[in-house]
Amino acid sequence: MDDIPISAMIGALIILLVLSAFFSGSETGLMTLNRYRLRHRAKEGNRGAQFAESLLSRPDRLLGLILFGNNLVNIAASVLAGVIAMRLYGAGALAWVPFALTPVVLIFAEVLPKTFAALHPERVAIPSAYVYYPLLRVFGWLIWLINLVANTLLRLFGVSPEKVAENPLSSEELRTVVMEAGTLIPKSHKDMLLRILELEEASVEDIMVPRNEIVGIDLDDELSIIREQLENSQHTRLLVYEETVDNVIGILHLRKVFSASSRELLTKEGLRELVQEPYFIPEATPLHKQLMSFQENQRRIGLVVDEYGDIQGLVTLEDILEEIVGEFTTDPLSGSRDITPEAEGSFLVSGSVAIRTLNRALEWDLPTDGPKTLNGLILETLETIPPPSTSVRVEGYPMEVVQSSRNTIKVVRVRPRESTDENDATETGDFTD
Repeated sequence: MDDIPISAMIGALIILLVLSAFFSGSETGLMTLNRYRLRHRAKEGNRGAQFAESLLSRPDRLLGLILFGNNLVNIAASVLAGVIAMRLYGAGALAWVPFALTPVVLIFAEVLPKTFAALHPERVAIPSAYVYYPLLRVFGWLIWLINLVANTLLRLFGVSPEKVAENPLSSEELRTVVMEAGTLIPKSHKDMLLRILELEEASVEDIMVPRNEIVGIDLDDELSIIREQLENSQHTRLLVYEETVDNVIGILHLRKVFSASSRELLTKEGLRELVQEPYFIPEATPLHKQLMSFQENQRRIGLVVDEYGDIQGLVTLEDILEEIVGEFTTDPLSGSRDITPEAEGSFLVSGSVAIRTLNRALEWDLPTDGPKTLNGLILETLETIPPPSTSVRVEGYPMEVVQSSRNTIKVVRVRPRESTDENDATETGDFTD
């Protein structure tokens, strides 16, 4: 060592510190790398991303290699710094080497590279994968020996390094990813993605057309009335029943009616032959499952039944698609669910409007875990059918009954929430006649 020039030793020390910075920064970069973006780049054919994905499939081996290299260069740097101190200032200078070397290593070989790697993981991880991939092949036997000891100790604590957790994203986590995508995803696409995720939280009961709003053909009516319904219908499919919806016969496609015979030759028996067998859906069926069921059964419309088999409403494929892309039709089959803004900032809302629809249209957060319609929400709050001009505050939202009948609320005037105080919980007594 006495024959080596001081300048060469100082140069070697700098190289060791650079290597230490590389190991520290690459470790942070690889471990903080977005695995989903990495997988995407690997599938696109990026060689560095493929190397990085392969390395991260066994993090115990990768960490063993990085830590082996990092500790090797750090220890070598300490020894070399001690030799330099002795050559320059004598043996007494050895005591000061740790105090002089620690801030240098801490700043330039730890904090600085790790901070940069944490901010720009891909710029560090992808290039470093080109270095680690061949190194792991060369020193694999040594890393295997190191990991054998370490993994044996881990197994004592019930940890199996061979089983790397995939850590799949939950629906809530995926929703957060979509919302924080920024300008990478257009707002319209982002809204659709969020609505797709919300399908798991809703059932057909939430979006069905209520029983009392189902439009259909009663075969007990006069044939002239039935013909008039067919001529003026705004739907392509109609429910066919006898006397009441409970005695349903099937679903009639108008195209079959007009292609089978002329209107003059149309008979009730002929209609019976043209109807398609009804398709029943349990009211608790999640929307995403029902969407798949419509596809598998090649259906577009179904009758929603409760646990007793009684028909509660009707749901169509278009209703579910509108939950994803938003309303794209004015088909009256969806029922009268108007939301009309007024000049003073309030809204006139049909009592039959779904709470989910109201929340989405006005960006409110009325409770959806109870009644499914605004009429049901107010009735549950008041526990009576209120007359017109009755006012109530639900979850902080002022509501006034504008029009009601003996058994239902038809029109409600609603206003935005006035405050966000805790007192804005549902107030069942805050109403006047």
